[in-house]
Amino acid sequence: QVQLVESGGGLVQAGGSLRLSCVASGRTSITSYMAWFRQAPGKEREFVTAVQWSASSTVYADSVKGRFTISRDKAKNTLYLQMNSLKPEDTALYYCAAQRVPMVPTTVESYDYWGQGTQVTVSS
Repeated sequence: QVQLVESGGGLVQAGGSLRLSCVASGRTSITSYMAWFRQAPGKEREFVTAVQWSASSTVYADSVKGRFTISRDKAKNTLYLQMNSLKPEDTALYYCAAQRVPMVPTTVESYDYWGQGTQVTVSS
């Protein structure tokens, strides 16, 4: 089992920045993707970005390309999401997720472990 704990959410004005963190513990022999998803009220959970843990290759949703950056610190078992130029439409509960085996990195169904989420609110 892998436990994921997110932190770093908060309230920020449009155009501002936040950095989210996700610490993995337990059986953290992660060899596939870790990702960030988000879910706004009344909407489905959607893919934001993912990184291949061992190779560091990344993939981004079009809506965040050029504004968000995913990174990881393997020594600390920590995943990060740097969010710049935030917009009100980025407001959501942000989840960290990890795969048990390598699968397509952009779908909710591909991930086996989830954190509890951290709230990001962007005011206009």
